[in-house]
Amino acid sequence: MQSLIILIDTAISIYIWILIASAILSWLVAFNIINTRNRFVYAVGDFLYRITEPALRPIRRILPNLGGIDLSPVVLILLLVFIRNLLWEYGV
Repeated sequence: MQSLIILIDTAISIYIWILIASAILSWLVAFNIINTRNRFVYAVGDFLYRITEPALRPIRRILPNLGGIDLSPVVLILLLVFIRNLLWEYGV
């Protein structure tokens, strides 16, 4: 049973890092530091968008509009950390 918990914990940790990478890439694109006309940047951005958007979309519908500030990755990371802690508390 502990091997399954470690696998789920690792998957959650990887997804948290993917969320952080997606947020940083969106900032870099928004401030014109990197250009999405570059094929590699576009491919990475598209991959990160496709991986994170299904989880972020329901949270964005619930959160109020704060202008240009998107807090949905922060909320999702907090939820994932909470789930990971619950897994270790009740799974072992």
